[in-house]
Amino acid sequence: MMAESVNDVATVQRTLQKTVQATEDDLSVQARQTRELQRGLLRTRMVEFEGISDRLYRVVRQASKDTGKQVRLDIVGGSIEMDRGVLDRMTPAFEHLLRNCVAHGIESAAVREKAGKDASGLIVIDLHHEGNDVSVSFRDDGAGLDNKRIAERARVLGLLEHDKELSAEEATELIFKPGFSTAGQVSELAGRGIGMDVVRAQIAALGGRIETHSNPGQGTTFKLVLPLTTAVTHVVMLRAGEVSIGVPSNLVELVQRVGGTDLEAAYLHNSHPFGSEQVPFYWAGALLQASTRSEHAAARNNTIVVVRSAAQRVALHVDEVLGNQEVVVKNLGPQLARLPGLAGISVLASGAVALIYNPVALASVHGEQARERQAAALAAPAHGAAAEHGAPQQPLPTLAPVAPQVPLVLVVDDSITVRRVTQRLLQREGYRVSLAADGLQALERLQQERPAVVLSDIEMPRMDGFDLARNIRADDSMTGLPIIMITSRIAEKHREYARTLGVNHYLGKPYSEEELLRLVRAYTSEPAALAAA
Repeated sequence: MMAESVNDVATVQRTLQKTVQATEDDLSVQARQTRELQRGLLRTRMVEFEGISDRLYRVVRQASKDTGKQVRLDIVGGSIEMDRGVLDRMTPAFEHLLRNCVAHGIESAAVREKAGKDASGLIVIDLHHEGNDVSVSFRDDGAGLDNKRIAERARVLGLLEHDKELSAEEATELIFKPGFSTAGQVSELAGRGIGMDVVRAQIAALGGRIETHSNPGQGTTFKLVLPLTTAVTHVVMLRAGEVSIGVPSNLVELVQRVGGTDLEAAYLHNSHPFGSEQVPFYWAGALLQASTRSEHAAARNNTIVVVRSAAQRVALHVDEVLGNQEVVVKNLGPQLARLPGLAGISVLASGAVALIYNPVALASVHGEQARERQAAALAAPAHGAAAEHGAPQQPLPTLAPVAPQVPLVLVVDDSITVRRVTQRLLQREGYRVSLAADGLQALERLQQERPAVVLSDIEMPRMDGFDLARNIRADDSMTGLPIIMITSRIAEKHREYARTLGVNHYLGKPYSEEELLRLVRAYTSEPAALAAA
């Protein structure tokens, strides 16, 4: 009997081992299939740069005709593939760089022959891989940047003191200033003061960068380093209780280990020190409305993650940092896009669905409810201990919560579509947003709460943007309130009129989202807020 029992146990063990092995094999197959699916998705998004070559050749031909110059274009490495989304977003920037090379870089045929050059100028677009990025260089054999003329124009615009010399690096930086142009007269190609700043903003919005190199008399090179694809992003996986989420790695500023005493102080004060400031503090599970506190008792090493978006930071207590992963991000549909803080969704290699959050945007909406859950969870153990000793139950004394200083942005536009699109853009960056359909409604909103900055259209019923700006500047309490006009009226007379009314910045439609966010960040930063106050 004993031998039979031993044999039965051995048989059960072998069966369990086979079952476990089969399960592991199935999971491995699923993970492999998921990776293949991800690679297939990327392949469908990749297109050759040559696909827009006809469009670029046409731009150079037209610019040559308009300027009376002889210019030819060569494309090297055009078979390199890029993400279709990246290529579509950057094509207008590529076209502007080509026009810029023809208008500002390439000299006239007579000047070139006098300098010993071929009468026909040459522009070369050179593409090659740089790790996970692709480099796109626009190189011309023209005269290079005219630092002397750039300096003269900078002095006229008040960007450079009259007795100060301009270095080559400073000259290169000036050409990216909004409104800066060295053209002698306004034309379709040059002199309008817009272009290179928008190009750099568009590149930055994709997470890329632009480098400029110039040799006097030999030409200028603009090197654009762009991501191969925006469908893949790096996220830091965090676990709070049974919930795991992803946070874009570019938002994660610090992962810190703290002791039990520091953790208790953070819960008591609802804030955590980061440098010289106190950052709003949350249990990640409470912020996600999944749990009220960690199931693990405060230990010697507790994990706090500091996340930054726009000008705001929050500190999150999590159970575990699961690591950094490269994931394929699926865009949210119209229903999920309304959820605050939800930035995207992805399927991990294990087959699990991962939600990708912006915790700063989440805290701006659910922060107070999360604090209430944390306070209730802190009071619960104290009540239980008091009951055991027969002492009367009293709430745990806590300090007043530190209200998150999330800037409010007032968006004024008669188009509900524009209002909603702008609202989602700002909320994803962690801002609070108030909406108004015209100037009169905006004045009502201003009486309820003063925003950090006002974004206003011009053409609106009842009260237009100009009248709104005039009313704001007439109120002594709102004299320093920043106003950004966003309109399709881009004529200089409208810009000048807006300046006389005290408008801080004037954006023409269509505008770069990154440029708008840069302005909002500038006006909602601490020094700007103090100056406005």
